Amino acid sequence: MASYKQQLLSLLARTSFRLGEFKLSAGGTSDYYIDCRTTTLHAEGGRLTGHAVLELLEENEISADAVGGLTMGADPIVSNVATASAWQAQQYPGAMLMHGFLIRKAEKAHGTGRRVEGFCKAGARVVIVDDVCTSGASTIEAIQAAREAGMVVVAAACIVEREEAGGRAHVEAVLDGAPFLRLFTAQDVRAEHVKQPAV
Repeated sequence: MASYKQQLLSLLARTSFRLGEFKLSAGGTSDYYIDCRTTTLHAEGGRLTGHAVLELLEENEISADAVGGLTMGADPIVSNVATASAWQAQQYPGAMLMHGFLIRKAEKAHGTGRRVEGFCKAGARVVIVDDVCTSGASTIEAIQAAREAGMVVVAAACIVEREEAGGRAHVEAVLDGAPFLRLFTAQDVRAEHVKQPAV
């Protein structure tokens, strides 16, 4: 049976990858667009995302208390990784259990006024996740917010790295030696998309 990662790549290529002329949030245009949310919010895609990200962390020997990221690209990733970790902890006692947190783009103007929702504990080891990394701006914003909340960022990870606009270098510059991980490059997804039969 194909690995979680391989199954996720197949689904991403089929449901999230589009060729055409697209304007990017980081500025500029591209001949392709990857909307990871159509996969991470897909019932099976969400399950695969959670397990594939957990496997990526395990392969790189990353241990953390929680996973989080900037709303809204990170939202389904965070929920699915947390759920997958709970499932694994039930199946394999001693497996890493990761809680989730979401970072608002601005502090709430009411209630507690928090910017970080969900798990938030000073000194906790956390992983920042995002769907697509282009310039790295949303990942960097999440790293800074997590640190401001007193948490220790031990890694950052994305589903797809576009390998352009200096994204990796920008993120690594603020990670203070912690790793920046990816499941796929945009070229991985494009190559898989091209291989698949037209629907």
